Amino acid sequence: MKTIPEAILKAWDEEREGFCILTTATPDGEPNAIYVGIVGHCPEGFFIANNYFHKTLANLEANPKASLLFITKERKAYQIKGTISFLTEGPVYDAMKAANKPEYPGHSAALLSVETIYSGAEQLV
Repeated sequence: MKTIPEAILKAWDEEREGFCILTTATPDGEPNAIYVGIVGHCPEGFFIANNYFHKTLANLEANPKASLLFITKERKAYQIKGTISFLTEGPVYDAMKAANKPEYPGHSAALLSVETIYSGAEQLV
């Protein structure tokens, strides 16, 4: 896990717009992208609420590598790449549950441990 630079956290907290896109791949390499709305950051990386993961969950169980894409109001895109683990207790899980709407199941918190961060073609981390 790598430390998330302050500039990325600022872009996330103050400039991010709309939903994020989480991308995974099947064991044979077929990509799968979904919109995710319940996403946050913590010292360990970025968490995503596993509310209705189906293909995504199967993909991550077979291959835990994923990327998370977000865009700022100025249309600057950031792509965070790493490995996902699933948490069903502890502070990250609690943070996901607090951010999640009560009507959503929040089965687990998918924790994306940061390995690389890009803005366009430029690798930042």
